[in-house]
Amino acid sequence: MYSSVNTIWVLFGAALVFFMQAGFSMCEAGFTRAKNTGNILMKNLMDFCIGTPAFWLVGFGLMFGSGSGIIGSFDPLIRGEYSQILPSGVPLWAFVIFQTVFCATSATIVSGAMAERTKFSAYCIYSAAISLLIYPISGHWIWGGGWLSQMGFHDFAGSTAVHMVGGICALIGAKILGPRIGKYDKNGKPQAILGHNLTFAALGVFILWFCWFGFNGASTVGMDSDALIETAGRVFFNTNLAAAVACCVTLIFTWIRYKKPDVSMTYNAALAGLVGITAGCDAVDAVGAAVIGVVCGILIVLAVEFFDKVAKIDDPVGAISVHCVCGATGTILTGLFATGVTTEAGLFYGGGVHFLGIQVLGVLSVAVYVAVIITPVFLAIKHTIGLRAKAEDEIAGLDVSEHGLLTAYAGFSMLPDTIVEDVDTNTVFTTGDVPEAEAIPVKKVPVFEEGTPKFTKVEIVCKESRLEPLKAAMMNLGITGMTVSHVLGCGVQKGKPEYYRGVQIEANLLPKIQVEIVVSKVPVRSVIETAKKVLYTGHIGDGKIFVYDVENVVKIRTGEEGFDALQDVE
Repeated sequence: MYSSVNTIWVLFGAALVFFMQAGFSMCEAGFTRAKNTGNILMKNLMDFCIGTPAFWLVGFGLMFGSGSGIIGSFDPLIRGEYSQILPSGVPLWAFVIFQTVFCATSATIVSGAMAERTKFSAYCIYSAAISLLIYPISGHWIWGGGWLSQMGFHDFAGSTAVHMVGGICALIGAKILGPRIGKYDKNGKPQAILGHNLTFAALGVFILWFCWFGFNGASTVGMDSDALIETAGRVFFNTNLAAAVACCVTLIFTWIRYKKPDVSMTYNAALAGLVGITAGCDAVDAVGAAVIGVVCGILIVLAVEFFDKVAKIDDPVGAISVHCVCGATGTILTGLFATGVTTEAGLFYGGGVHFLGIQVLGVLSVAVYVAVIITPVFLAIKHTIGLRAKAEDEIAGLDVSEHGLLTAYAGFSMLPDTIVEDVDTNTVFTTGDVPEAEAIPVKKVPVFEEGTPKFTKVEIVCKESRLEPLKAAMMNLGITGMTVSHVLGCGVQKGKPEYYRGVQIEANLLPKIQVEIVVSKVPVRSVIETAKKVLYTGHIGDGKIFVYDVENVVKIRTGEEGFDALQDVE
């Protein structure tokens, strides 16, 4: 007999967990660069859309089928009998959609750590692998009646089953993939690559925090008894408390450590606290939840620094530190702070080391299993279709190279509107009948006498991907300064067409870099030949070099003019 209260509660929770995809999308997009925004939004859409049929076809049966303690059963399209695992009063398909959104959450975690340099096709493949095989089998151990659940392992809403599984995949994937171009200098020192929109990131975190009440709260899978109602209240309170305490601790910790409170790290701390409390939100009291928040608030900072500076694993959004490290930690801490109300009592509540040992065993076994399966998946992709985008595509941005999307912010860019009224395109010729008073006076180029320093401006328009080699080459020549601008333009080829919703876009103006250099002492021919050597690929779009005479140069700070104004000598 079905319970309308329980069914509505489960479906409401499923809807909230689904909306976490929006939170992950905003968070990841905000913490990365604008040129990859469309790619990240597309990946967060597709991991859910790929994971849904994958979990329906294979994953659900492997997770909840009546098989062995290691694996469920192969049940394509979910046609078998699952009454033994269904929560009281909840119909099968309500439970299936609830579990589907959890599966998609695990898969979407990986995209953040591997953002800005992963091929979209590769992402689709390993996302499918996570939903088809990796998440369902470890999930069977924990929630499907497998060997860990039989031992008493407790992970109420998925610190290990969902978050650590995704975090381990992210860790191994980011390691195999390698860091983004420019993340580390030649000495291995990490360089900051700022996210382009902190507002997006903040909105994403608040969405995730809101949805976490469904993620954890609805994991009671029922509200038709006093015990379940009391548990749901405790889950909601502990979830909120751990996140809030983690933020406070990280704010203070970074204030002391960096001399100022770190904004992005504090937002990461909110997620760290949420992930950490997810395993034991029903089993600990408020004190335990607060302590978990304190631990995660400190751990998130140290973990981000470790992966960035020591392990040299580039994680643009901190997904590994949040989901892998804090997921594992929160699960283990449940073995310390469980009060014994819904599980065996933890070590600090008179339960001995037995329950703690089971929690540690569960974390380690799941981590090893996921690592053993996902590693060959990543390596197989790497050595077949390729895991990483080309260097020039990464520099230009995955939006344009992977999706033909010139910018995800068309309304805020300098791109002209492609939809215009019909206009007369006939060429208009001037007659030359301009009154003398309105004519523009012609200035003659100054003649430089022998011995007088001559100033020449060299203007180079080139691909963005060649900027760093060009800068290095110019500095080696003795160039002391340059001006670099992002510009839009086209050559004889007038760009190349792209498509949006199947409609061709005439991309007449393409993004380029314009480098302006004024030289006097350095031979102009040396500048030109060096630039040609660095920029030449033999393909259309290598760029142009323009040379101009300059009448004078004035240094504003000192008032020096001419040759002295170009020198950087105090």
